[in-house]
Formats: sequence, structure tokens, C-alpha cells
Amino acid sequence: MKYAIYCGSSKGADAEFEQATIQLAEQLCQGRHSIVYGGASVGLMGVIADTVLAGGQSVIGVMPTALVNKELQHQRLTKLYTVENMHQRKAKMAELADAYIAMPGGVGTLEEIFEVWTAGQLGFHQKACAFYNVNGYYDELFAFIKTMVDKGFMKKVFLEKMICSDDPEQLLSAIAAYQAPKSKWD
Repeated sequence: MKYAIYCGSSKGADAEFEQATIQLAEQLCQGRHSIVYGGASVGLMGVIADTVLAGGQSVIGVMPTALVNKELQHQRLTKLYTVENMHQRKAKMAELADAYIAMPGGVGTLEEIFEVWTAGQLGFHQKACAFYNVNGYYDELFAFIKTMVDKGFMKKVFLEKMICSDDPEQLLSAIAAYQAPKSKWD
């Protein structure tokens, strides 16, 4: 299985984020899974790529030309796709992946996972979307998403089907068992 990994181009303020990234990468390698990610050598992006590569699995990067030097393109990837812009990056990653995981990261991470989550709700794909909730990183986000459901802006089933775990083994098991709900308009 090939996982799209969305995560920070920095390591964050807590060393636990890097350790958890390594644990997820090791779990991916144990399952002989590969990843597709943003192609950078820095931050959690670099950590997950380096660890998956060290574990003998494939790592595919997708990077817009304008970010090749800014995000420090990883030099040892299995394959790198260089695209014109962020829209093409997200589309290529979505196309290549069998499932999507958001690790801790910034607004770009959220934008990427929200786009594929929205596409799943609309029935454009039936792939699992998951949040790796290291040290409760996404707790407040999920509290707000529950507010969306409570206020009638999102169907409860889409929150219930969202995978969120701080345990890499449980996260990958839940993704493997995922069954997509009916689309929003069905």
C-alpha cells in the first residue's frame, strides 16, 4: 500500500513529534508500505523519508519547481516528480496514494488533508483519510469538527469514519479496515 503523508517542513517544538514520525515510518516499513510525500529533506518531511528509505521501502516525492530549493529537495528519493504548482502537487499525491495520513504540521498539512477528505465526502474516492494525533496535536481540531457536525454543516458519519490515533499500529490497522461511507449526496 502507498500512503500519502502530509506533515511539517519543520520538526515542531516538541522532540516527541520527531520520535513519533520515526515510529510511524518503522511501522510502515514493517508492513512493507511505501509513501508519497512533498519531496523535502527538512523537518518531519525529511525524517519520514529518511526512515522509510532506511527501512528499504519506496519514497516518492512530489515538489513544485518553486520549492525545490526552498524546501531543500531530498536527494535520495526512489522517485521525484517535479510539478509546476501546489495544485499539481496535491493532485499527483492524491492520484498516487491508496490512503492519506496527516501528521503534525502547519496550515499546508491541513489544507492537503482537508482537500482529500472533502473529495472523499463527495464520493470522488473511497480512500481512508487519517490523522496521526501525536501528543493530542489534533484534539482541538476534532473538537471544532464536532461543532461543524453539531451545527449541521457536516454529516456525523464523516466524523465517525475519520481515523484519528496516536498509535501508529492502530492507525495503519484502522486504515486497512476502512470502509468508505456513502457520499454526501447519496
